[in-house]
Amino acid sequence: MQLDTLAAFGLHPDGEVVYQSSRHALYQAALERLLATGQAFECHCSRRALAATGGIHRGCVTTQRRPDPAIRLRVPDGCMIVFEDAVHGRIAQRIDQHVGDFVLRRSDGLWAYQLAVVVDDAAQGITQVVRGADLLDSTPRQILLQQALGLPTPAYAHLPLVLDANGRKLSKSDAAHPVETHAPLRALARLWQWLGQPPLALAGMRTPQDFLRAAREAFQPARVPRWLPASACAPHNTNAITPA
Repeated sequence: MQLDTLAAFGLHPDGEVVYQSSRHALYQAALERLLATGQAFECHCSRRALAATGGIHRGCVTTQRRPDPAIRLRVPDGCMIVFEDAVHGRIAQRIDQHVGDFVLRRSDGLWAYQLAVVVDDAAQGITQVVRGADLLDSTPRQILLQQALGLPTPAYAHLPLVLDANGRKLSKSDAAHPVETHAPLRALARLWQWLGQPPLALAGMRTPQDFLRAAREAFQPARVPRWLPASACAPHNTNAITPA
C-alpha cells in the first residue's frame, strides 16, 4: 500500500525495493564485528532492573544470566556526537548521559532500528537522509554506530511532522487514516505549504510530476520550520540535544 501511495504522488524508487526481512545476514555480520572488537556486549539486564537509572544503561546491574540476552553497543564515557542538520543546524548530544549503552539486537532476537538503518543506508550507498524530526534524537546513535563500523555518515535533514489538533503526529496516531490519493496535486500543495514554502501556481499542472518539477526549482531550505520532538525537549534531555 505504501508503495502504491508514493507512486500516486509521483514518487518512485531509484532501484529495487529491498525488505529488511531479507537482510538478517548483513545485520548479523555487523553485529559480530562489533562483538569481536569489544564494542558490543551481551546484556542480561531487564527493563525493571534499569528502572532506577531511568532506563539508561551504563553497566550491567544484574548478575543473573538470561538465556536470551540483548546485545548493546558499549558507549564510551564522555561520548559526544556533533553533526550539522540541514534544518536545525548544529546538533550535539552526550550519548552516554542521554541514551547510554543502547540495544543492537533485542532479547527476543529482533534487530534494533538503529543497527538496521545504519547497515541498510551504507549497503545502498545513501548519501542524504531526509526524514521526520521525531528521529532527530536517534541520529547521534546512528552516527556513533557508523563510526564504530567504519561506515560513511550521510547528510541529514529532519522535517517537521504533520500533527493533529492535540499535537500528535498523524502518521501513527490512533485510528490514523491512509493518505488519500484521489487528489494528489491538492495534497502536495498542502504539504508544500506545511514546509513553509511560498505557494506554487497550480494552473496548468496536470500530474504530480508537474508539481514536483516546479517544487524542485522553487524549494527554499531556509524556509522550512524547525520542530523538535517532545522527547528532545524534555527536562531530563535539556543538556543532551542542543540545536544551534
